[in-house]
Order: sequence, then structure tokens, then C-alpha cells
Amino acid sequence: MSRPSHRFLRALLPPLVLLVLVLVAWQLVVMLLEIKPYLLPSPTAVVEAAIEHRSELFSAIWLTGRAAVLGLLISILLGTTTALLFSQSRIVRRSFYPYAIALQTVPIVAIAPLIVNWFGEGFQSVVVVTVIISLFPVITNVTTGLTSIDEGLHDLFQLNHASRWQQLVKLRIPSAMPSLVTGARIAAGLAVVGAIVGEFFAGSLVQDRGLGYFVLSAVPNLQTDLLFGCVIAATLLGVAMFAAVSLAGRHLLGRWTAGMETH
Repeated sequence: MSRPSHRFLRALLPPLVLLVLVLVAWQLVVMLLEIKPYLLPSPTAVVEAAIEHRSELFSAIWLTGRAAVLGLLISILLGTTTALLFSQSRIVRRSFYPYAIALQTVPIVAIAPLIVNWFGEGFQSVVVVTVIISLFPVITNVTTGLTSIDEGLHDLFQLNHASRWQQLVKLRIPSAMPSLVTGARIAAGLAVVGAIVGEFFAGSLVQDRGLGYFVLSAVPNLQTDLLFGCVIAATLLGVAMFAAVSLAGRHLLGRWTAGMETH
């Protein structure tokens, strides 16, 4: 066995063993204590519910995933553009940054009904809610990366009379790439949360229904097994998005570093 495969197995084995132990303990607790299924279903009941509703769950995962991915891409584009503007003007940054913080601190459940009124029910409103929730980490991380540059390098560019555009392209943006990847990773997990929250308000009265709809419908109907299935599906979706962004970021940083070295 190669060394990378051995490392991968060593990293993967402990969480898998822990997962198996948790599932076995969960099954035994439900059986021995005779817990009612509507309070805590057994793992086998959750699997059976997921298999029974597999077509609806796959369709819901696809819809929620599309909203989360689109919202994430928009938040990365919008957040990076905003950070670039912040990095070029201290007055602009001081004027608008507090409002970016305010947008993050406003409870999304308070403004989601307004978004539905403005954009209508359905996919577009879900994407808007996703963007609002996942935008702030991109703005903060990229702004920090663009403004926290090495003073020695900054002085070197100044001594060589580099223009503002040259400083941005050759100094600030390369320095901010790791911060962009970090912000995108954080935003990836928040995008799934935003998509599901958006579906609570905007996705329940339309034909195409995501995971948020099934979460809401499972609670009053005491379908706790289906609720657990939705939670697991949402978790796996978030992990998949985080892993995809991490791999893309690693590839981007690797190519960026290689390109910088060749120059």
C-alpha cells in the first residue's frame, strides 16, 4: 500500500469507527429503553424512511443543492468585488463595512418574508436568502487579505512607483488568495443553511420542494424518522460542498503559486 493511501486510511478510520459505535449505541438505547419512534427513531428506522422516500429526497437534495451552489457562487463574486472596492478606499471601507456587519446580524427570519414579497415564492427567493447568509464571510476574509499585506513589499512597490492597479494585481490579490479560499469554505457551509432557511419561507408553496419543505412537513406529521433523514441529507450536502470548495481552493492556490514562481 502506498504512503498516501496509508495516510488516507489512518485519517479516515477513527471517525468511521466512532460513527459505527455511535450508531450501535443509538440502536441499543432505542431498543432497550423502548423510546417512542416519534421521539427518537432508531437508525434502522431512519434508513427505512430514507429508502421509502428516496425519490422525494433525491429531488429535494438536487433542488436545495442547486440553490446553495448558485447562492455560493454569487456570494463569492459579490463579496470579492465588494472587498476589492473596500481595499482601494479607506473612506469607502469605513462607510460601508458597518452595513455589511449589520446585514449579517439582522435575523434572516425577519427579512425572509420581505424577500418573498419582493422576489416571489420559489427558487429565486431561496437563492437571495442563501446569498445574504453566505456573503459576509467572503467580504470579511477577502478584505482582510487585501489590506493585510507585508509592509516591506508595500514599501518596495512604492519605491518602484507602482501604480494602484499594479499594486492590486501583483501584490494585494496574490496576498488575498488564501483568505478568499478560507472565506469560500466558510460560505459553503452557510450556503446550505441559507438554502434550507430560504425554503422554509419561499419553497413550501411551489411545486418543486427542497429539503426545507420536508423538514417543515415532517415535524407536525411526527415523521421523525424522515426528519432525521433530511438532517443527514443536509449534512452530507454541506460536507460535499465544503470538500468541493476545499479541493478547488487547493488546486487554485497550487496553480497560483506555481504561476507566481515561474514569473
